[in-house]
Amino acid sequence: MATFALVHGAWHGAWCWERLTPELEQEGHQVVAVDLPAEDPTAGLTRYAELTEEALGDADDVIVVGHSLGAGSIPIVATLRPIRHLVFLCGLLPEPGKSVTDRYQTEDVFVPGFAGNTVTLEDGASAWPEREPAVRCFFHDCAEADADWAFARLRPQSAAPRREPWPLDAIPDVERTSILGRDERCIRPDWSRTMSRELLGVEAVELDSAHSPFLSRPRELADVLLRIA
Repeated sequence: MATFALVHGAWHGAWCWERLTPELEQEGHQVVAVDLPAEDPTAGLTRYAELTEEALGDADDVIVVGHSLGAGSIPIVATLRPIRHLVFLCGLLPEPGKSVTDRYQTEDVFVPGFAGNTVTLEDGASAWPEREPAVRCFFHDCAEADADWAFARLRPQSAAPRREPWPLDAIPDVERTSILGRDERCIRPDWSRTMSRELLGVEAVELDSAHSPFLSRPRELADVLLRIA
């Protein structure tokens, strides 16, 4: 059976996988949900990858799933240990030599209305102070109770991962899948389709979901991951 390493995106934590994890475990697979140091101003994508590799220990037959910002760290994991498959979930797909900030300053990455909802803290981290914009961007297709549960757990995200130029020359030669949500209000679906072809060489798998299918559509997301496994 496979081991799924689940790598969360910005402002989130390992908690976001709580609905998806049992769907995978009941099929006999193991799950390692990594809790990244989002508040650490010194920890960028490379450090996130190192911590993911450490959390996996001696696991084999590993499938790494990176959500949103986490998509930039998972190819780096594949340079540190054997990985069978990389899954980019609603991902900010990385490009060699460019940072996430470079991408969204020069490309039409985000859905209109996403930017401008966060506040910048003294250490440069960003945070979502208000429920309504966060739910609209991340959780609008979730049950209200789930959206409240998730918003209450959002935390500040340091600037380091978005400022760090992506350090690899190319995506490692590992099987890969890109998954997008057709009802995204964060990353533009058309951008994801194009970048999946150009950067990953695959056609994206499309779900009838927004940016957080692990919360709104855990069974449907699990079905895609189980087919990969």
